[in-house]
Amino acid sequence: MTDRNAERDAITAAIQRLLDGRPTRSTGALTTLQLAAEAGVKRWVLTHKHVDLKEEFARRKTESNGIPPAFQHLHARAVDAEATAQALREDNDQLREHVAVYAQVIHELRTELDRHTDNTTRRSPVRSLPTSTT
Repeated sequence: MTDRNAERDAITAAIQRLLDGRPTRSTGALTTLQLAAEAGVKRWVLTHKHVDLKEEFARRKTESNGIPPAFQHLHARAVDAEATAQALREDNDQLREHVAVYAQVIHELRTELDRHTDNTTRRSPVRSLPTSTT
């Protein structure tokens, strides 16, 4: 009877450590295998002798979306960062489109200016930038 109680106590403590994000014996992944490793028991002990604790772990894991509470704030920050990055990528795409349009307009204006200058035989006040900086 005391072995069973000791196993249950170890499993209960392991559940709490894993869900708190502070494992001591396992990788910290929220799996049945890692729960058994964290509790220091064989997997079959957990899945056959203490099914209620395994189910409690699964329920609590589901409630936390599979993310230990200690890491939920980091997950929220990661989600926010990804949304911000996506918005910045969209802004960057729009800016690239604007730059392409502006480059086309500049090219057309330069072509028109050169055509107008050739007709009046005046030298154009617009100068080309050097293509090499060596």
